[in-house]
Amino acid sequence: MPCTVVVGAQWGDEGKGKIVDALSADFDVIARYQGGPNAGHSVIRAGRTHVLHTVPSGIMHAGRQCLIGNGVVIDLERLRQEIESLEAAGIDVRPRLGVSHAAHLILPYHRAVEQASESRPGAIGTTGRGIGYAYRDKAARTGLRIEDLYDRDAFVAQAERNLERLRLEFPGVDELVGMDGASLWNDTRRNAGWLEPMVADVSLELHEALGRGRSVLLEGAQGTMLDLDHGTYPYVTSSPASAAGAPLGVGLGPGAVGCVIGVTKAYATRVGHGPFPSEMPEDEAEHLRRAGEEYGATTGRPRRCGWLDLAALRYAARINGLDEIVVTKLDILDQFEEIQVAVAYELLGERIEHAPAGARRLEACRPVWRRFPGWRTSTRGVRRWEDLPAAAQRYLEAIEHASGVPIRRVSVGAEMDAELSRR
Repeated sequence: MPCTVVVGAQWGDEGKGKIVDALSADFDVIARYQGGPNAGHSVIRAGRTHVLHTVPSGIMHAGRQCLIGNGVVIDLERLRQEIESLEAAGIDVRPRLGVSHAAHLILPYHRAVEQASESRPGAIGTTGRGIGYAYRDKAARTGLRIEDLYDRDAFVAQAERNLERLRLEFPGVDELVGMDGASLWNDTRRNAGWLEPMVADVSLELHEALGRGRSVLLEGAQGTMLDLDHGTYPYVTSSPASAAGAPLGVGLGPGAVGCVIGVTKAYATRVGHGPFPSEMPEDEAEHLRRAGEEYGATTGRPRRCGWLDLAALRYAARINGLDEIVVTKLDILDQFEEIQVAVAYELLGERIEHAPAGARRLEACRPVWRRFPGWRTSTRGVRRWEDLPAAAQRYLEAIEHASGVPIRRVSVGAEMDAELSRR
């Protein structure tokens, strides 16, 4: 059976964690294919919220094998804390988790220089977790990978070369002065021995699983509009967040992917700097932010809020080859008398139907609005499409028509069972 990929169809924070959690009940293997611990997938169990930063959301289902692919960058200390927190909550993790030997490491010098870079002009608003600089080292072929944890001399030598270069580039970062390859090796080794039983050839494990007829679900972080190539560059993440990055990030061929599911909120949010055509004025945004609890699961920072952007959703459908859409947080719009949607843009006097790639042209776009009447009744208890208010059905059907992709699932609350399917 081919893989299914779950991808964010907006700027991230679409609720992919809950959707992957729900879908995982029907899959044998769940693998994470890109990103780092800046992402936070929130999963609720027995009234308790678990925020997963690196571990795949499928870990919440007993008996599921979970894998972290080569496309992920890993902060060992944070990964260990995350696993120990899950195990303290009674979730069996280590026997079911594999970590790619080819995944790159986030090291203390990555965090130090990323935090320093955020104080410079032109900063893009990262979380300062060192993720971007770990990916920079990966692209420059100077990075250190999980497999390097078991070769002291090679690790120390490469770390020293990286530190020498970074001290020249960031002369004002005092933290770099006290770092050296040997001390970084010693600090990292505390977690390396603990991790060793989980180190795996993720590509081979997935290939063999598919060969045995096991079902595979691939999950990522962020969203299409933050994709390194196809997002609002340069205000993007540092890895391929679109569906094409999924097989690359776990070591499978593109033919392994059989279905791509895009997740979108019923409205839109983004974090950090960069263009956001459907952004609301702050007084409206704060109202929606409180209603939807739109604060980062990792950082707690408030998200920018706006109305749904159908031009961006059409773009995401094209870039990812979406087969179906999941709409989350429909219930957050229950209280609105009127709902706006950006159906297209005006750019230099011309109407365009798809978001342009890159930030500069998108910054010049002005939304073309369409207004929908609200339904002014709670949808949180609804479990069948036909029981949704008529206005909510019309709103969803308009999304489906405009994107050209069928809506198969709608989430109406944070709880796992607060959703309805449509086949």
